[in-house]
Amino acid sequence: MKIASYNVNSVRVRLPIVLQWLAEQEPDVLCLQETKVQDPDFPTDDFETAGYNCLFKGQKGYNGVAIFSNRTISNVRFGFDDDPKDQPRLIEAEVAGITIVNTYVPQGVAPDSEKFQYKLAWFARLHEHFAGHHGPTDPVLWVGDLNVAPSSIDVYDPRALFGHVCFCRETQEALDKVMKWGFVDVFRKHCSEAGKYTFWDYRLRNSFNRNLGWRLDHIMATKPLAETSTACYIDTKPRIADRPSDHTPIVAEFDW
Repeated sequence: MKIASYNVNSVRVRLPIVLQWLAEQEPDVLCLQETKVQDPDFPTDDFETAGYNCLFKGQKGYNGVAIFSNRTISNVRFGFDDDPKDQPRLIEAEVAGITIVNTYVPQGVAPDSEKFQYKLAWFARLHEHFAGHHGPTDPVLWVGDLNVAPSSIDVYDPRALFGHVCFCRETQEALDKVMKWGFVDVFRKHCSEAGKYTFWDYRLRNSFNRNLGWRLDHIMATKPLAETSTACYIDTKPRIADRPSDHTPIVAEFDW
């Protein structure tokens, strides 16, 4: 199986890029984040014409997650049990026996803000979600824009950037707690190199060409599933397309 994750920063704006990428790469599953569209306005027909079943939850202008698959999608869940009507940041479904949890983790804005505390609390709720609904020996895939760079090799300037809400001790510890429940970083299983990123800030001049990036988008698998992974890579081609997202897809392949 070939499974990908992509923060599109507006699915309607990025629709030509996404559809072309689907046609070229033919993943079995594509998970999107930051779709930024209300459900009645989601471009369902375009994805169904491309041969994909669609699952999504969104809102106008912010957040939003979606799962597309060329296989049957079942056992669907939206949000956390304590508030399923919370911001549309989590969508879960089963495809070919694998539970896929697609998340758009809050960014956090600033370390002294309520939104940063919301981010840390969101990670804690996510840990409770995994512990309450799944086991670490189950085939579970956790993907998405997690808004955390796990280590110094995941940002272009670790000394200058440390303390940012996506690269600081608190968020790294929050991520680590969820990882210790039973996840493996599939990308790092296959690649130990520094300088491999999924996000390049629009606001930084020529950030992509200068490779001033962050690895914020991840594919995590429970250990039994991770053992079946045969590849994991970042596809930078969509980042150089016309009107690109500030993120690019990350892709994992499994012998499943």
